[in-house]
Amino acid sequence: MKTILRSDELSCPSCVVKIEKALKALPGVGDAKVHFNSGRIDVEHDGEQASGEMLLEAVRKVGYGSRISAV
Repeated sequence: MKTILRSDELSCPSCVVKIEKALKALPGVGDAKVHFNSGRIDVEHDGEQASGEMLLEAVRKVGYGSRISAV
């Protein structure tokens, strides 16, 4: 499944790397792509292994707020 997150807190390219790494480390996440300019975060994942809340928590743990924009 694909979940789209949004974050208004991206301030530098290293934010992209931190968030993508944190999301890809979750079980069930196949890919994560952060779009720096728009704040959009596309996550391809198995919904049974990685819930929306787990995705949000992974982003939160590396210091950024986010919200689910679409599933």
